[in-house]
Amino acid sequence: MTVIVRDFRPEDAEAVTRVRRACLPFEVMTPESVLFEVENANPAKKYRLLVAEKDGELIGTAHVGIAYDAAEPGQAFVTPHVHPGHLGHGAGGLLLRVAEEHLGAEGATQVYAWVLKEPRNLAFAQKRGYRPTRSAHFQRLDLTNGPLPEPPALPPGVELRTAADFEADPRPMFEADAEATSDEPSDIPTDFDDYDDWLNHTWNFPLLDRRLSTVVMADGEVAAYTAAMTDGGTRYLSGMTGTLRAHRGKGYAKLAKTDSLRRARAAGYTDAFTSNDGENGPMLAINKWFGYEICASEVRHVRTLD
Repeated sequence: MTVIVRDFRPEDAEAVTRVRRACLPFEVMTPESVLFEVENANPAKKYRLLVAEKDGELIGTAHVGIAYDAAEPGQAFVTPHVHPGHLGHGAGGLLLRVAEEHLGAEGATQVYAWVLKEPRNLAFAQKRGYRPTRSAHFQRLDLTNGPLPEPPALPPGVELRTAADFEADPRPMFEADAEATSDEPSDIPTDFDDYDDWLNHTWNFPLLDRRLSTVVMADGEVAAYTAAMTDGGTRYLSGMTGTLRAHRGKGYAKLAKTDSLRRARAAGYTDAFTSNDGENGPMLAINKWFGYEICASEVRHVRTLD
């Protein structure tokens, strides 16, 4: 049984989606989103989507690139995934080796990878020189059978809109996203200041459902938002929920998520997913209040390239 690693081809999109769903059933992705990420990657990202084949069958993938928007140069990322039915044939190690060679040639000095918090995965990372840094939790909410809170009465001066209301001018959404994201716990602080890049890779991302993404407005300004990612079928993902600093502590994040989740259920979505950094206590508490349950955890790892 021969395993090879090569670059992604457009005709691989369906197979890559199947493998990623088998490895991470609590994420939302489609063949269209896979193609979008490859075709629209910023050149500075030096992005490669690697795939592993065993006897002609695609069994593994790895997203590889430079964190080009990082405040400190030399930061990079890679996370190999191998289909659970094809472990033990060397695909993960080969994907990682090819990825590290590529990143080293592009000037990377630190490589970050997310690793599922399972003994086999953690041992794989440790054996290859990666050390743990921080944790995160995947969570699931049953939209079909789980109760959702009733929407609260809106305070004076507060109204709900959707991201679709900003299609003519998305800049207020960019500014809100930049402020909220900059306060998220992270190993790689970023310089979030490129509006055109945000338009290309966030606003135009095919999974972003602008009509289910709720925006809380206070006195005519964006105060909070939740970005909804959907697969167009049954799966909904909270891509990011943020509140601007001047409006924190007012319950606006709960308000945004309540509205978005209720409308997602009305639209026929049955499973809601989200992920939070282990140190993001406020969002973990909010999601627990909604009824989300942790379905898996992962640990961020880093390795210094020689």
